[in-house]
Amino acid sequence: MQDFGKLLVILGLAVAAAGAWLWSGRGFGWLGRLPGDISYQKGNFGFYFPLTTCILLSLALTLVAWFFRR
Repeated sequence: MQDFGKLLVILGLAVAAAGAWLWSGRGFGWLGRLPGDISYQKGNFGFYFPLTTCILLSLALTLVAWFFRR
């Protein structure tokens, strides 16, 4: 159980570091503006749904989960 706790702390620090890096503006500039991401602007109204970005992130997380399960 102690190893699992260490793993959770390391993963948490990695996620926090990645979030800080993305928040600083030096992250992936193209992420969220891919072809297939839906964006609609009309007057004061704006709608944005990053469909392609969601699919790519889902695929990446699925592959990571599959890798750790093996």
